[in-house]
Amino acid sequence: MLYEILPAQWKKAMPKSEDILQNIELLEPYIPAREYIFKAFELSIDDIKICIIGQDPYPNPEHAMGLAFSVPEGVEKLPPTLRNILKELESDVGVQLSGGDLSVLSTRGVFLLNRVLTTQPGQSQGHNQIGWQEFTSEVVKYLAEKKIVFILWGKSAGELAPFIPDDQLIVGVHPSPLSVYRGFYGSKPFSTANEKLRKMGVTEIDWKI
Repeated sequence: MLYEILPAQWKKAMPKSEDILQNIELLEPYIPAREYIFKAFELSIDDIKICIIGQDPYPNPEHAMGLAFSVPEGVEKLPPTLRNILKELESDVGVQLSGGDLSVLSTRGVFLLNRVLTTQPGQSQGHNQIGWQEFTSEVVKYLAEKKIVFILWGKSAGELAPFIPDDQLIVGVHPSPLSVYRGFYGSKPFSTANEKLRKMGVTEIDWKI
């Protein structure tokens, strides 16, 4: 049962999560592996400064790891979406990365959340109809009451915008190859997020990995 593996801090913060997760039926095979489904939720709630929200896990089982947009350490051929994010990161804040493991950002307060937390191997958006959106909506509603900046990339993530105060919100196109030239490049989400944090009196994120 999914509720059993949800970290305790989130069970306490979101009493509705038990009922919501009970209604989500995962049929095998699915990715990421069970122990990684809630990997992003290992970050202490009190440490979250920025929440970046994407669509769903990479369809490649070797890439999906429970953190939105990240891949495990050692992956040499990065997904195009991640390469686009890293290009914008370099252009925006001057940080150049060679790898695609974004785990260290979690330790600095970046909550890497997908709108849908699982999918079928080889299939993008394979679990869009099983109920994850209700769960992640509750997550965002809860976090929006705190001093957290939200970066929403893509249509699915953008549906969460009404739950977030404008001064905490950054909305942009998805960094996938299909939409990256429609406004993702040059959008400066990382520096903009830090600027919003400063205005809220919160220490900014060090994007260097």
